[in-house]
Amino acid sequence: MSTDGTSRKELSRSDSGTAVCDPEPAQDGGVDQERVLRKLDWRLLPLLCLMFILSFLDRINIGNAKVAGLVTDLHLNGLQYNICAALFFIPYCLFEIPANIAMKVMSPSRWIPLIVFCWGAVVVSMAFVKDFSGLLTARIFLGMTESGLLPGITSYLCIWYPRAQQARRIATFSAMATIAGAFGGILAYAIEKMNGLGGLAGWSWIFLLEGLFTMVVAAVAYLAMYDHPENANFLTDAERAWLLGTLRVDSTGLSRELRWTFLVQALKDPCAYLMIALFLVIYVPAYSFVLFLPTIISGLGFSAANAQLLTIPPNVVGGLSTVLMGTLSVRHRVRGPILLAGLLLALAGYIILYATTSPGAGYAGTMIAACGIFPAVAFMLGWTGGNIGGEVKRAIVLAMVIGFGNLGGIASAFIYRPQDSPRYHPGHAANIGCISAAIILCSLAMLEFSRLNRRKAEQCARDGITEDTMSEFADMGDASPLFRCAIIYVPQ
Repeated sequence: MSTDGTSRKELSRSDSGTAVCDPEPAQDGGVDQERVLRKLDWRLLPLLCLMFILSFLDRINIGNAKVAGLVTDLHLNGLQYNICAALFFIPYCLFEIPANIAMKVMSPSRWIPLIVFCWGAVVVSMAFVKDFSGLLTARIFLGMTESGLLPGITSYLCIWYPRAQQARRIATFSAMATIAGAFGGILAYAIEKMNGLGGLAGWSWIFLLEGLFTMVVAAVAYLAMYDHPENANFLTDAERAWLLGTLRVDSTGLSRELRWTFLVQALKDPCAYLMIALFLVIYVPAYSFVLFLPTIISGLGFSAANAQLLTIPPNVVGGLSTVLMGTLSVRHRVRGPILLAGLLLALAGYIILYATTSPGAGYAGTMIAACGIFPAVAFMLGWTGGNIGGEVKRAIVLAMVIGFGNLGGIASAFIYRPQDSPRYHPGHAANIGCISAAIILCSLAMLEFSRLNRRKAEQCARDGITEDTMSEFADMGDASPLFRCAIIYVPQ
């Protein structure tokens, strides 16, 4: 209660000094909140992580196939390999938004397994391509079918978890990309030994076995996935009621209905385009890292076989760094500063790669870059999801950010050119420039979100706006005066 007798939320103050009027968390009713979150983790994350591993593995295995002889067997020359790697991103970007809308229409438990099965079939077909045109066609269809997974999973996790808990979960499944890179190196090294078996080259077996396994996982996902917290029969009635109440308060009662007005809100939101630009300049070094890591390591003087194995440590330490930073984010309730720290670490790694002439120092540079660039991708997704209000608008903005941001993947496919071997100075310089731009944009985003939070806090205090009136703002999305952007302070 305020002193003037008006029912008003008590103003709290963020770590950055910004006054905010936060809705109170739902009453737990004797529910063990940590136990509920653990149940969600065990029921949702393993399958989502496995599908994300496979999406990344099936996307980057062309890099392992290249080292295994793909370019020679298909008689690729000039930039034909780079074109095949790059054109994946055109359909991938174009179909992101329609894919997330389709998931809203069809339900996650049907849509996500469907696209996983389809891209698995495409990867299987890549085992039998005979020339440049066949490989290019397969990569285009792979981009189309994979387009819905990353924005779909990110939106899906935002449906199930309160905002304060999202970063750790998104960091966890994002870390799976590094496992895909590490596992891809081991798998490619082993499968390459099957060269000639059944009349297929080693690189063909890489596509065939990985694609078949993806199709099997899709069938399992179709039977095992849940749609929404309302359908969570693994929770007790009390646990489900607590979760639904917490999510309602956390979203400040924003609408979950599928309406075109939310699409318009997403398209007109300046912050969405700021996040797109930030993700774009992060994704250029991130994707070029995973796509060309075997090539970069080979350029340091290691053999092709050893280069496959030496991709493992950078991916492992990148994954551990992502999980560690996600845990720190939840514990200390931070978002933007951790993203900024990751970018600075990645910048240091690429500067070492550019400046050194020593293979050992260059390899250490890949490790340092991995520790920064992988967490940066994860935190961009979590930061975007946490700063967009309303289920539908959030799904659309996430698709926009991931879709248009992935245009950076097109650029990344061309920055490490054969003629720049073995030092690849132009590629490293391009990544240094992108990371520097990301540092500037991240700083601007933190300032802008702080300004928005300050303005809304003043409006709440001035007009006496409380959670009791949240229904009046249900269709406003994150423009609601009750909604707060996550910067340093993360609403609980």
